[in-house]
Amino acid sequence: MVRQAILSDALALPPADRLELIDRLWASLDADVAALPLTDAQRTELDRRLDQMDRDPNLGSTWDEVKARAWPRK
Repeated sequence: MVRQAILSDALALPPADRLELIDRLWASLDADVAALPLTDAQRTELDRRLDQMDRDPNLGSTWDEVKARAWPRK
């Protein structure tokens, strides 16, 4: 469980800093990806999508492309 003080501090950050925090936290999960809880249905869907990407590497977008579309610079 996230300590309330940590959450309060994070929510008090300016939006750009909160996005950076989200990005860093998300990236930190790479090392522990096997420990993330998934349902059988989620694992099946992820496997299906990975198989699609293996067959056609041009499918999908990089995380940098997704971020650029989601948060365009002004």
